[in-house]
Amino acid sequence: MWIVAAVFSAIFAGVTAILSKCGMKDVNSDVATAIRTGVVFVFAWLIVLITGAYATLATIDPKSLVFLILSGLATGGSWICYFKALSLGEVSKVAAVDKSSVVFSVLIAILVFPEERTLWWVKLLCLAAVAAGTFLMTEIKRSEDKAKRAWLVFALLSALFAAATSILSKIGIENVNSNAATAIRTGVVLVMAWGIVFFRKETKSVKEIKGKELLFLVLSGFATGGSWLCYYYAIQQGQVSVVVPIDKLSIVLTVVFSVLFLKEKPSAKTWLGLALLATGSLCMAIFT
Repeated sequence: MWIVAAVFSAIFAGVTAILSKCGMKDVNSDVATAIRTGVVFVFAWLIVLITGAYATLATIDPKSLVFLILSGLATGGSWICYFKALSLGEVSKVAAVDKSSVVFSVLIAILVFPEERTLWWVKLLCLAAVAAGTFLMTEIKRSEDKAKRAWLVFALLSALFAAATSILSKIGIENVNSNAATAIRTGVVLVMAWGIVFFRKETKSVKEIKGKELLFLVLSGFATGGSWLCYYYAIQQGQVSVVVPIDKLSIVLTVVFSVLFLKEKPSAKTWLGLALLATGSLCMAIFT
């Protein structure tokens, strides 16, 4: 069942990237992140109420709560960097670098969790394919102006924070209802996201958002909520080194959607990189 949840997490994540890009055309990236987080927050707590998971909140031990809060902070950092990168670069390239978090996640998981060390050499081979695919998809040119490569810095930071999120969540969610854990983490991200908006005095940008862009941001929030619920259920029930690669297969959907709806034109090098990234992720999920 957790494999199915991981697959749905990937599908929702692929849709999220495109909806977010459409909603950020003329919107400040921090404000866009805060609005989406608000939608996810409402969505997550509605699920908690509907499923009765609220009854488990009082039983969460301090250690789990601390790790859930830390994972929420890491998620907030990842989101802020990811949507800043999306506002600066092409969806397919940003998503590729962001998905490289699988490399960091699996390496850390192998070091931290004994159960993750099964067939570790196969996992490393698959990670090599993912890393090579990511490199090919970024298509960074030495002649490019540094300003044009700013998206890469934010995308890499997003990947690092995302890797930290996976590990912290695995520890914090061990004895906690996955829906309740998702809701708690979302609350942390919400406070962090809106805190940045107020600190930078960007609240006036909220009133300037057009109806169409707001709709896309709301829809991306729902897609994110769906992805999170599936992802953290899968993380709780399965192995990080299998769940994370499956989730990262969302890059395939993201690239296809970017071609169909955003009219991006990936080069042959990008398609080759995508094939390597997807193959490495898929092989890790199947053979480990």
